[in-house]
Amino acid sequence: MSIRTNILMRVYLAFGLVLLFAAAVVWQLCRVQIVQGKKWKAMATTLSTQYQTVDAARGNIFDVGMNLLATSVPEYELHMDMLAAGIYDDDVFNEKVDSLAMKLSQLYNDKTEREYSRMLREARKDSLRYFLVRRKVTHQELKQIRKFPIFNMGKYKGGLIVVEQNKRILPFRSLAARTIGYKNENVKNAVGLEGAYAGYINGESGKRLMQRIAGGIWMPVNNGEEEIAPKDGADIISTIDVNYQDVAQDALKKQLIKTQADHGCVIVMEVATGEVRAIANFTRNKEGDYQEKLNYAISDAADPGSTFKLASYMTAFDQHKIDTNTLVNAENGRYDMFYKGRLLKTFRDAEEGNYVITAKKAFEASSNVAIVKFISSHYGDNPREFTDNLYNLHLNEKLGLQIPGEAQPVVKNPSNRSWSKLTLPQMAYGYEMRMTPLQMLTLYNSVANNGKMIAPIFVKEIRRLGNTVEQFHARVINEKVCSDATLGKMKSLLEGVVNEGTGKNVIKNSLYTVAGKTGTAQIANGSSGYGVQKTYQASFCGYFPANHPKYAMIVVINHPTQGSYLAALVAGPVFREIADRIYSSDLEMNQAVQVHLVGNTNMPKVKQGNQKALKQVYTKLGIKPLYASNNTTAGGIDTTNGIAFEDINYKSGVVPSVTGMGLSDALYMLGNAGYKVAVRGSGAVISQSVTGGSLIPKGSKIIIELQ
Repeated sequence: MSIRTNILMRVYLAFGLVLLFAAAVVWQLCRVQIVQGKKWKAMATTLSTQYQTVDAARGNIFDVGMNLLATSVPEYELHMDMLAAGIYDDDVFNEKVDSLAMKLSQLYNDKTEREYSRMLREARKDSLRYFLVRRKVTHQELKQIRKFPIFNMGKYKGGLIVVEQNKRILPFRSLAARTIGYKNENVKNAVGLEGAYAGYINGESGKRLMQRIAGGIWMPVNNGEEEIAPKDGADIISTIDVNYQDVAQDALKKQLIKTQADHGCVIVMEVATGEVRAIANFTRNKEGDYQEKLNYAISDAADPGSTFKLASYMTAFDQHKIDTNTLVNAENGRYDMFYKGRLLKTFRDAEEGNYVITAKKAFEASSNVAIVKFISSHYGDNPREFTDNLYNLHLNEKLGLQIPGEAQPVVKNPSNRSWSKLTLPQMAYGYEMRMTPLQMLTLYNSVANNGKMIAPIFVKEIRRLGNTVEQFHARVINEKVCSDATLGKMKSLLEGVVNEGTGKNVIKNSLYTVAGKTGTAQIANGSSGYGVQKTYQASFCGYFPANHPKYAMIVVINHPTQGSYLAALVAGPVFREIADRIYSSDLEMNQAVQVHLVGNTNMPKVKQGNQKALKQVYTKLGIKPLYASNNTTAGGIDTTNGIAFEDINYKSGVVPSVTGMGLSDALYMLGNAGYKVAVRGSGAVISQSVTGGSLIPKGSKIIIELQ
């Protein structure tokens, strides 16, 4: 082959490859443009715009009296399009931007007018289309901002972009906070009613079209408006009574501080319905303060101690092993148990002094020795007969609560590997088992409820737009926990504890009757177990009024370190205070109480304040309002048949005197007089920064101190 031919072949081959490559490029371009055109166009669109989720306003949670426990309030994030149509001209923007800066500075008082002006001008210089002006803007603030210069030109011309968000708030703050719970995306960690009923409360999310701009920032295409509007969540009507909850938390916290305990809980339940009216839990933190961190009432399964004697006596009575008058030698509070000549354990009572006593007296005195002897002598050869009855009471099963976190109770039987010769006698008075306070309360509630055991409930109803979606009623666990004869004996024993036994000096009172049982249990102290440093749990579980039970309650205080550790002295005062305050507020329970008037029975003078609210109270109470004229003071009126008060005449620019008033009345007075109020402290007003009667312009700020 000649050199010329060889060169031509190489040229033709190279040219052919170039043509082939060009043809491949053309073919691929056609394929992308024609065959796959729709696919790539859609992808390009999604890269620059996309629909993003808009959370719905979560449903409200109410207490049993329809007071708001949790709600969602709108909160706004404000952005600004610096190239909006109305301010596209630099002259228009420069003319009004300083006025806008002044208004923002006056409203928030966090930056000077010059700083706001510089911030806005720099954003304008950078041609930002989605400049963040402010986060966490309230609805009232937004109403004012819409009237500011530039922003009052309208949402398209003025460039104001409002993004609405929902903020969850608890109007009563810490009241029942752990039971209300909070939203958590991880279902496994659902907490309280917010977590358990998230499917109802969350509502249905909407969609908003967002566009990605320079810097990777996403901004709404339609000025913050949703393309698919979210649907608000359903409302939850809980069984909690916010007033009882307040009483329970206050009494528990005071006693925890007094005894310097580690933690504690209180549960108040309505006997007939199983509705939980109050549930309080407090834990001491590192700083020594008490906060609601864990729901001990439903999650803390521990040895219940002597409160469990209710189940032991109930079993022995129902199986005709003993009766209330059966005698037992309590050995002066010390009993050595032997097995084949070997000492197994020495059982002790909290107090000495009991010798030969009846079963009723032994229960009232909370004798450990007595119940150990009763149960050991009658069930020692067949312990399964005892444990089977506990299982028939369903004490080994969860209650199946409406909120997550319930601990599994542990009630042993002879088949358990850990069963020993000591297990039966120790179970008799509440050891070698695990039960939560709510599980124990459910047992006591069954006695108050004439033998019917029902599972506690926390939610009564679910409503959407005012219409009932679902209603809940207590589930019956056991129609009859024992015979009527045994039930009568147990009621007598529980009343005897308060009238003659361990609760006599603390819980007994003359206005209403209480039935219940004290429980002082030694609990394991971490890795050291039941070591040298003893740790106790004090509890009282019962119901009231004993003759016609309406409420059942349990108080548990763990590891008190100041003063006594005995249940009557630690848990008893909390039970008494809560029961007293509930009884005093429940007209159904105390309507038969005779009122004895002592001394001056004239009705008191009412402080100045919201007269409309006062009149409403008078109407409800059937009290006649007595008016004082300008020439006659309220104190000079005969208040035998009514309550006197004076109408307040507000004068523009004259500061009213609010010293001695409560916060709501003080705010009402000063607000109606046209002044801004700053509050310090809590309680009643002890001083005000501007003396009453002073002449100062409306809109001025007045500081009031409360104590």
